[in-house]
Order: sequence, then C-alpha cells, then structure tokens
Amino acid sequence: MALPKVYVGLPIQESGRKLLEGKVDFKIWEKEGAPPRNELLEDIKDVEGLLSGLPIKVDAELFAAAPKLKVVSNFAVGYDNIDVAEATKRGICVTNTPEVLTPATADLAFALILASARRIIEANAFLRSGDWKVWHPELLVGQEVAGSTIGIIGLGQIGQAVARRARGFDMKILYFDPFRRPELETQLEARYVQLDELLRESDFVTLHCILDDKTRGLIGERELRLMKKNAILINAARGPLVDQGALYKACSEKWIWGAGLDVFAKEPVPLDEPLLTLPNVTTVPHIGSASIAARNGMAARSAENLLAVLEGKRPRDLVNKEVWK
Repeated sequence: MALPKVYVGLPIQESGRKLLEGKVDFKIWEKEGAPPRNELLEDIKDVEGLLSGLPIKVDAELFAAAPKLKVVSNFAVGYDNIDVAEATKRGICVTNTPEVLTPATADLAFALILASARRIIEANAFLRSGDWKVWHPELLVGQEVAGSTIGIIGLGQIGQAVARRARGFDMKILYFDPFRRPELETQLEARYVQLDELLRESDFVTLHCILDDKTRGLIGERELRLMKKNAILINAARGPLVDQGALYKACSEKWIWGAGLDVFAKEPVPLDEPLLTLPNVTTVPHIGSASIAARNGMAARSAENLLAVLEGKRPRDLVNKEVWK
C-alpha cells in the first residue's frame, strides 16, 4: 500500500523528519525562503499533507492545485499566512504549534525590553566604533526596567509567560485582552484595563495578540500619541499589528522613548525601511522562537499534527475545529 504523499515546505529539524520517515512519502524544500510559487504548486498536486511555514502563502490558488490535500500543518503558532476560512470550506484541517515556543518567544520579548531600555545595541556599536574615550555621567543613559509598569496586549500563553518574567523584575502588570482572565489576575498579580488606559500608564507596551482583521493596525498614530514620552513599544508578535510609518514618526520625533521589534509588515524587512535608521529602535530578524528547544519542538509538533490527520485521528492543535466531525 502506497504511503500518503506529503510536501514539507521548509528544512525542518531532525526531530520532525524522523517522525515522518516510514509513515509518509515526503519531499522537503531544503533551501532558505519559500519555494518558487510555480514549483510549489507543481510539487503539491498529488499531496495529502502540507507542512508549511510563514513564508508560504496558503490560499485558494494553492488549495485548487492540491485537490487531495487533507491537512496544512503550520510550523508556527500564528497562521495568518493561511486562508483558514477557505481551508474550512474545503474540509482541510489547519494546525499550528502552540506552547512549544512560548518560553523562547517570551524570553525574546523580554530581551527586547532590556536591550531597548538600556540601549544595548547602540552601546555595542558605540564601543566597537572607537568612540568610547571616557566614562561620563550621561553616557548612554537608559530607562529602568525593575519596578516599572508593563502593559501586555494579549494575555495568551506568551503574554502570560512575559507577565511571569515581569514579576521577577517587580514590575506592575497591566493587561488588555478581548477576554478578561480573572483567575490569571490573581495568579500573575495583573490588572485588567482598557487599551487606552494601558497605553497611557505603561512604561513598556508589549504586543502578544494574534493578527486578524480586528488587530491589523492596532497600534497607529492615535495610540502612540497616548503613550508616555519614556515608553517603549515591543512587538514580538506580528508586524502588521503596528503602523510602521506612525512608529517611525513616534520614535524619530520622540513621542515615545523607542521600540524593540522582532517582526515587520514585510519580511525580510527592506533595508530602506526608515525604522532601521533610528538608534532608538532595536531590531532583530523574527527570531522569537529561535531557540534549539523551541525549533525542535515545533518540528516534532508540526509532524505529529500532520500525521494524526493522515491516520484519521484528531490532531492535537487543530485551528479550524469545525472541520472535525
């Protein structure tokens, strides 16, 4: 009996590959970046499973090219690269990889908080350039993190993990979420507030919400003008949550102290992006989940989800639950 055909659209870790071996007939795209679109559409015409990633746009065109497709297993916790409604209409399961990348992403968000507040990237460049001639009281003075107020937008798994880290710095924790979480308020010593109040009161505003039609452009000029002049915006979720043009104005005109960004509206971010010219904007290339443990976990989890559907079992991380009867 022939094994189900699967296409893996990115070079996943061995932890995922080993799970697929002997259970499916799979082909892996081994190069960096997304496969060329025409090549991808040709390679998936007979597949029952697709293990995808953020660079791959999974839409009606792709579904039409893969009439046997049963599951799209995304190598990420977010799935804004997938037209979930279209997948659901066609009875195709969509899965993601929550939890396994929570610690790594929360660590990265907090690293951006510390790096932005204490001007770490700027200080590193200053030292290496040879400009450090003498110590003086105003040399690269930054913001205090301990004892400050953090505003967390989105209190899901990653937002909660950031809150736990914030408690270690004796930070006052505010949060905004579509759903109030009374049980977590006690556990995390967090206070629920509306978005505008969070923006006005927080020294650090960190985004941990999903990207959808309601959250796209969530932080724009109006919201940035509500923030304190010493405030820092952190985005380790999705780039389009923030209006980058407005953020450039806010940081360059000193409405706020600065920003720490792991994600951008367009990725890879173009080198002519104005935000990259600002010393008070700390940037990294979408590495929130880039720990060995997280990436191994994501590879295994995405393979497990894919195999479950092909074996007729309900996958652990089913996004569109309505497709499973």
